[in-house]
Amino acid sequence: MSKPFISLCPEISRANALNLMDWLEDEGVTHYLSDSRHVSRFIEQVIERVQLPTLTHLFNQNGRFFMAYDRDDVPVGFVRLVKNGTDCEIVLVIGQRDNWGRKLGASALHEGMKLAFFDMRADKLIAKIHAENTRSIKAFVHSGFLLEQASPTLQSYAMTAQHYLQRLREGQLSGPSEIYITELDQARLRELVALEHDADVVDLEHEIERATVVDARQVQRNVVTMNSRALLRLDDEAMEVALVYPEDADDSAGKLSVCSGVGTAILGYKEGDAIDWRMPNRTCHIAIEKVLYQPEAAGDFSR
Repeated sequence: MSKPFISLCPEISRANALNLMDWLEDEGVTHYLSDSRHVSRFIEQVIERVQLPTLTHLFNQNGRFFMAYDRDDVPVGFVRLVKNGTDCEIVLVIGQRDNWGRKLGASALHEGMKLAFFDMRADKLIAKIHAENTRSIKAFVHSGFLLEQASPTLQSYAMTAQHYLQRLREGQLSGPSEIYITELDQARLRELVALEHDADVVDLEHEIERATVVDARQVQRNVVTMNSRALLRLDDEAMEVALVYPEDADDSAGKLSVCSGVGTAILGYKEGDAIDWRMPNRTCHIAIEKVLYQPEAAGDFSR
């Protein structure tokens, strides 16, 4: 059975807004949402007054709003992140009852944590949860959140950036699969991320930090390292690619920047691995069929 998969998309369309209204009319969904009526009125007013096909800027006025999609690109919920100084608060909803119990909430939480700490650079991520919402409390506690404050009706849980990185590096926040990176690649890629430091490298930074670091002379020959060439299947299309640094990228020659969607996706995976990865407009299904060349296997450690 495939592991739960959620991607968060910042673009909010009119169709998304209608989805949200449907979810917020379900008392089971809104039972533990303190501001659900306010949100419903806001969405209704937006739909009536604004005829634009994209409503992203309106939803992001008091925070950042993301639609949550499953691996079939079906919207299943939303995540809202609100920055307050160096802290960030998260609100997470899986909007359809038939998706409850599939661990999609935990997957959405992990994506929200990634954005809060790597993109918004929060020092602490906070979740305020109704005391009777045991399903949500369980998901947050399982992900490492600690109880900070409690009242008879509301409990506040928090995760610090330091604790998040520790759990990520120890493999306690499981990704789709374990990945590997050489010490040299890790050092160079961290330098790259520090220079870029924008939304385009959020996923790359996350992958670098969660990867298992290995000595270049001990990495398995079937792992995709920097400057490897591999045969992929991208959805139904076979393609041969080389994974390179941005300055060497050339799409026409199959040289993919590690900062690109597919480039970041395949880093550290090995032959036989299959990956679901969200591109700007859809989720791609990537299979690594064969590693054709790996510098480490060829004895090239001078990169």
